[in-house]
Amino acid sequence: MESTDRRQHLRDILKHLILEPSGFTPEHAANGLHSIMRGEASDAQMGGFLTALRLRGVDSDPQMIAALAREMLSNALVPSIDSTHPVVDIVGTGGDGWNTFNISTTSSIVAAASGLAVAKHGSRASSSNCGSADLLERMGCDLSVVAPSDVAELIKEHKFCFLFSSTFHPSMRYLAKTRRELGFPTPFNVLGPLTNPVRPGRAVIGVHSTKLGPVMAEALKILGRRNYAVVCGDENLDEISIAGSTQVWHIDGAGQIEHYSIHPRDFGVPAHPLSAAAGSTLDENQATLTRLLSNTITERDVAIRDFVLVNTGFLLYVGGKAASMKEGADMARETLESGKAKALLEGFAQATQALRAQENSTTAS
Repeated sequence: MESTDRRQHLRDILKHLILEPSGFTPEHAANGLHSIMRGEASDAQMGGFLTALRLRGVDSDPQMIAALAREMLSNALVPSIDSTHPVVDIVGTGGDGWNTFNISTTSSIVAAASGLAVAKHGSRASSSNCGSADLLERMGCDLSVVAPSDVAELIKEHKFCFLFSSTFHPSMRYLAKTRRELGFPTPFNVLGPLTNPVRPGRAVIGVHSTKLGPVMAEALKILGRRNYAVVCGDENLDEISIAGSTQVWHIDGAGQIEHYSIHPRDFGVPAHPLSAAAGSTLDENQATLTRLLSNTITERDVAIRDFVLVNTGFLLYVGGKAASMKEGADMARETLESGKAKALLEGFAQATQALRAQENSTTAS
């Protein structure tokens, strides 16, 4: 397909990246992605581009990451929401290899039921057995029906909405096959947490490597994000660890990045080995989430419950709902035990089912 856009074709960008790597700039990277999202590039060109970016070390360059994220966001479908009620998100890069339970998904539900407005950006499993979308769909949510025009109302009514990345970033479909076939991580693996189209006012973002933490924080700062916290468990876990210390790179309201360490004891929660909080199959994760939300946990669920309290508590703290991390964890515990989180998820699921029924009715008529 021929483009009328004056920006360079991926073929020319790739030639520059291979033959003149020292002169390759963030603008070149953005132009390359722009060409891909216009559907101009061949599979071979896209594979070459992703491989060259990986070898160039782009995923350790905050300027490059920010440029790619900005380009993705410029092509996203952006919901119109009430800016007087800022939203939050909690999301991880994945790829840490620990295959823990769906902590950020559960924490987003509990945080919403605790009073924060949550726009959860996510997708199906890529590096784990059970992704956020997989689990929510199994819990009765019809996620693919949620359109940009539905987001504001869902957040207003339920304090929660899930933004399916494939719906809100349709232009990224051109890269999907190539990324699957390459079989190794590329810089695009770290872009998901940066490209929530709602652009939340506050967020907790987990990364799979302590080396990536300061890089991600700097990229967020370049993108103008404030009151964001990047976290990485000392085990190279893309969440706040329940087993020990977690490193935090916190971007304050003035754009200053503070690095500090936190521990489960800061939340008034005991530490547990990560093996006690492991995820499993989709069926078993569904059963675990059901017990958590119904407050009918077994002894083997305690570590996962405490894992959720720590991560939800930190989101409530970063989101301005709790004055301290311990207060955040206490609020999360009360929300779980009261059944508020269960009611919220059921309400959101029913709302998405109603949207699907409305769509089917319109199609039939």
